[in-house]
This record gives sequence, C-alpha cells and structure tokens, in this order.
Amino acid sequence: MSNVFTLLLVREARLLFRRPAELANPLVFFAVVIALFPLAVGPESQQLRNLSPGLLWVAALLAVLLSLDGLFRSDFEDGSLEQWVVSPHPLSLLVLAKVVAHWLFSGLALVLLSPLLALMLGLPAHCVPVLLVSLLLGTPVLSLLGAVGAALTVGLKRGGLLLALLILPLYIPVLILGTGALQASLQGLPAAGQLLWMASLTALAVTLAPFAIAAGLKISIGE
Repeated sequence: MSNVFTLLLVREARLLFRRPAELANPLVFFAVVIALFPLAVGPESQQLRNLSPGLLWVAALLAVLLSLDGLFRSDFEDGSLEQWVVSPHPLSLLVLAKVVAHWLFSGLALVLLSPLLALMLGLPAHCVPVLLVSLLLGTPVLSLLGAVGAALTVGLKRGGLLLALLILPLYIPVLILGTGALQASLQGLPAAGQLLWMASLTALAVTLAPFAIAAGLKISIGE
C-alpha cells in the first residue's frame, strides 16, 4: 500500500509540474487580495493589524477553494477515475495521495507565502509562528473537505458555484479557529487551545475525508 501511495504521489507531482498555471493561480489570488485590501480600507496601521487575522484566513480559504474545482476533472475526462474505481487498491488511499500532492504543491506554498503578506498588513513578528502553525494545520482540512465537494461535482460542467455552496459551510469551524488563534496571539493571549482544536480537526479530516471522497467519486461516475 505504501508503495502504491508513493508512486501515485510522484505521478501527481509530475502532472502538477506540467501545469504550472494551476499551481500559481491560488498563490497569485492570495497575494492580490492581501495587497489590494490596504488600498480599500486605508493605510492606517492599527486598523490593518486588527483586521489582518480575518483577512489572511478568508483569503487563504478562498485561494484553496479556487484551486479545488479542477482537482479531479482531468482524471475524470481521461478515464483515470474509472480505472481507480476498478483497481484492487483502496480508492480512499488513491484519492488521499492525490489530495496530499495537491496540498504539498499548492497549500504548503500558500503557507510559506503567508508570513510575508502578514508582515505587509502590520501583523507583529511574534504572531507569525502562530499564523504558520494554524495554516499548516488548517489548510489540509480545507483541501480534504474541498476534495469531497470536488468529487461530488466532478461530472458537472459548471460545478464551481455548487462546490462553493456545498463546502463553504463546512469551512466555518476552521475559519473561526484559525482567526481565533491569530487574534489571541495578537492580544498577547495563549493560542494553544485553538491550535489543539485545529489539530483535532486535521486528524479527523485525514481519517474520514478520504472515504467520503471515494464515495463521492463513485456517485459521480455512476459506479
């Protein structure tokens, strides 16, 4: 099983490197939203600092959602998903490898970019570790939950809006915990409680979401 997981992870990495635009789009969107926000609300540093936790997390959430619409689409169009379903290997393991590859080359890049954009908004340097940890724990949950919606809408020609309607309500706990951790750090309070809850959500998503994704794919392709 581990060998199959590794081979599929390498395959997905190669495919992603052949489509650099798909990797760059969420990062560009994330950076543009953060860069334009000060122009809209004004350059007052205290106001930007107070708004930065919510802004960073909302922008990250929308950037991840933007990248998920076509997660399974190319595999659906070329018939790979049908091969996955009839494969003797567990479908949940195969889709987990795909989501992990997507997060490594999209979500992790977003996490690494976030400190620079946070400092642009005036977020204090002592809050940056909390931002990194919260995004490291939260973006995998966003990717896994989003993959459930992507699996259910993969057969639809214009499933992006439906994907957002299905998934955005599930993102609310992650958004609340992520912004709460940053707000607590900004006010000099401990953020360990929010981060531990976020870690629990991550463990729960990694455990259960692959089975939901596999079921969604089977429904979408009519198996």
